[in-house]
Amino acid sequence: MNETRRDRDAEGRARNARPRDGLGRPLPYGTPGVERQPEGVVRTPSETLREAQRLLDAGMPFHAHEVFEDAWKSGPEDERELWRGLAQLAVGLTHSARGNTAGGARLLRRGAGALVPFAASRPHGIAVAELSDWARQLADRVEAGPTVDAAAEAPRLRR
Repeated sequence: MNETRRDRDAEGRARNARPRDGLGRPLPYGTPGVERQPEGVVRTPSETLREAQRLLDAGMPFHAHEVFEDAWKSGPEDERELWRGLAQLAVGLTHSARGNTAGGARLLRRGAGALVPFAASRPHGIAVAELSDWARQLADRVEAGPTVDAAAEAPRLRR
């Protein structure tokens, strides 16, 4: 890729083609990176949760966020805030693992707040109340301490 021009996809839309590491950080062109999640994939809620959990367990919350983002953009209107909240938790974990304590804690708390309306119904078997508690506790630790290990901190989406 000529680094003086923007990367474009087949339709001509701007797309960053730089390789990325497991936390989604851009790497220099030509460096081996982690395969990116395809965008715009429509999955069932179970498929979304299974794929996101796999990525979280592998220490790749940035990539899990992209899976949740697909669900948020393609799912039913009444579930958009659920998926958006889960995406925010994954991005909060990403920032926390990258050492961005302020941004990580803020996104973890924002995601936890977005999940509150879903706690009683536990849609798709998601452990909503437990995830909210996990996010708030992690936000407190992130603000008070060192960078976290994304794989070690991976939450359980279902219980």
